Amino acid sequence: MNGAFDDLLAANTEFASAFAGSELTGRAARGLAVVTCMDSRIDPLGLLGLKPGDAKILRNAGARVTDDVLRTLVLAVFLLGVNRVLVMPHTDCGMAKATDEDVHALARSRGIDTRSLDFHTVPDQDAALRHDLTRIKASPFLVEDLAIGGAIYDVHTGKLEPIELP
Repeated sequence: MNGAFDDLLAANTEFASAFAGSELTGRAARGLAVVTCMDSRIDPLGLLGLKPGDAKILRNAGARVTDDVLRTLVLAVFLLGVNRVLVMPHTDCGMAKATDEDVHALARSRGIDTRSLDFHTVPDQDAALRHDLTRIKASPFLVEDLAIGGAIYDVHTGKLEPIELP
């Protein structure tokens, strides 16, 4: 690695000197998977009162349930002890402030063609969350008794607003 990562490697050296997580197994101790956004304002463990080892955290732009998230949830359920899934997008999300075409145009302005990518932008966050919860519930690859919930995290107050499916 080049010098661009020196600060991270130094921080890791300090972290490793006091590391105490070697007893964790990789299973979700609290049976939970959380699908959330990559936004760095979100601390999924902290805001849910969890600690390392309690949950599987799946992060992507917009907290969308993509094919890869479904694949990962199948693995989490059958291999890692997950029996409940919380999908947790957030307020003030960049994915709700742009369209796929906006992103394609930005890339195109830098000479890059991204038309083969679907960015899953979120013009209506409530509708997108309901769609993603339904997608998990309807998946033929997941067990019927999997508990599925959704909530929008407010990055300005730290509170969760649960979303109920009909």
